[in-house]
Amino acid sequence: MFAGDPDFAVVGEAGDGAEAVAVVEAVRPDVVLMDLRMPGMDGVTAIGEFARRGLTARVLVLTTYDTDSDVLPAVQAGATGYLLKDTPRDDLVRAVRSAARGESVLSPAVAGRLMGRLRAPAQEPLSPRELEVLTLVARGRSNREAAADLFISEATVKTHLLHAYGKLGVNDRAAAVAVAFERGLLSPGG
Repeated sequence: MFAGDPDFAVVGEAGDGAEAVAVVEAVRPDVVLMDLRMPGMDGVTAIGEFARRGLTARVLVLTTYDTDSDVLPAVQAGATGYLLKDTPRDDLVRAVRSAARGESVLSPAVAGRLMGRLRAPAQEPLSPRELEVLTLVARGRSNREAAADLFISEATVKTHLLHAYGKLGVNDRAAAVAVAFERGLLSPGG
């Protein structure tokens, strides 16, 4: 797509993140189009490696993945922009030019996700005791068993669970455990 455009020079290609780091280090391009999911070193790791090595190429993520768990790590690692692979050619060309100028570029779907996340109320963290109670619940312990394990009353366990439900935005034990796993608050083996 870019090779035939006189305004662009394609100076390298890479099959994975480690190769991308080597190419960027060798040729010092202005803009890198980076996929996220590749064999070996993934795109987010490669973006972080660019920063660690002081490589100043602007990184425009071009991928099919637009979930929070994909977008946020890429942006936090230093990506200048984030586009989806179904971006029309003219939009992609404009985006590369914008990235070269240091401007942030986001596909409309990604921008909408980020705006929604910013508009959402801040999530209050679970207290250490609420996490302990939720961990026991995730292991299948009843309120009575959790109370005995923690040397507290059953009413106190219920209070901790109600506080955790409110902080997690759920209404029951199963949903609380599921959301806690999704957010990385609980680990399968923990």
